[in-house]
Amino acid sequence: MADPANSLDDQVRAADPDRWLSSRFVADERLRADLIALYAFEAELLAIPTRVTQPLLAEMRYVWWREQMDGVFAGVPRKGHPVLEALTDIVARHGLDRAPFDALVEAHIGRVHGEPHDLDAFYVGPMQAAARLLGAAALDDVVPAARVWGLTQTGRFEEARAALPEAARAARTLPVAAFPAVLPATLARNPEAGPAGKRLQLLWAAVRGRL
Repeated sequence: MADPANSLDDQVRAADPDRWLSSRFVADERLRADLIALYAFEAELLAIPTRVTQPLLAEMRYVWWREQMDGVFAGVPRKGHPVLEALTDIVARHGLDRAPFDALVEAHIGRVHGEPHDLDAFYVGPMQAAARLLGAAALDDVVPAARVWGLTQTGRFEEARAALPEAARAARTLPVAAFPAVLPATLARNPEAGPAGKRLQLLWAAVRGRL
């Protein structure tokens, strides 16, 4: 039988290689698996529009995920669903708030109906959750890096590069263990680099401890 943790790791590696690479810099194996579970949840949501062509059908799937959050935050996930089971575990152990998860689902529903990207819902909330499970307490310090990451992901490269110095300053206040959560923001330096170039950017930032 396949190890669920390995399955989630493979899922994130395929769907979100930049953040998967960033997760390799989490030294604690359990925390790394926790981070991967969080990213796997996001990967599930991102994949929905690629699997259905009608906005209404996509919305129905997002509503299903929104309803599953009741079980996740009550400690009774849908049995046999590796992402929901892993998410329930990390929510309980790290005391994660529900609001960012609901906001992310709602933002995805908005996107399938043509609404613009909600940077806070898509990027700030999830990056704050990632930083929290890695031990960060001052989550406001995550916001600049999350917005840089969001700008980069939405193709607003010049804005992302302009905002990177502020994000780098704020990230210095985070615990060393939480740095991998904000590490993807460093890709704003050269967002159009290939896989090897991105690996080098992430490695250099991780070694320096600076975005």
